[in-house]
Amino acid sequence: MVIGVSACLLGENCKYSGGNNYSERAIEYIKGHEVVSICPEVLGGLSIPRDPAEIVDGVVKHKDGSSVDKEFRDGAQKALEILKAKGAELVILQSRSPSCGVNTIYDGTFSGKLISGNGVFVELLKAEGFNVIDVEEL
Repeated sequence: MVIGVSACLLGENCKYSGGNNYSERAIEYIKGHEVVSICPEVLGGLSIPRDPAEIVDGVVKHKDGSSVDKEFRDGAQKALEILKAKGAELVILQSRSPSCGVNTIYDGTFSGKLISGNGVFVELLKAEGFNVIDVEEL
């Protein structure tokens, strides 16, 4: 099976903070499968590190109100095309992110409060019929 995986879960330092979300659980799960490492935020041209962003009224913004929505959505589209080209059957992502949040994202107040919802990349994947799960579901 071809599995798309958030690059941060594989140990790539691509989080907004410059770190990663390395997941032994993900590493164990993907053994024996073809893996496609993706980071839609980097594909959208965002730097590492970068200011944190959250979805505010449907638009991805920094705390100061500046929009990075175009970069997030462009990166999501590029990541989607990569996964389609590779024939991915499953995508494992890191929750809470405004890109990759599966079922849970920050509420847009930059207060650390979580709400039900999906990141922009997840919404795109689901609209295209991809099976998307949060790493915590493994």
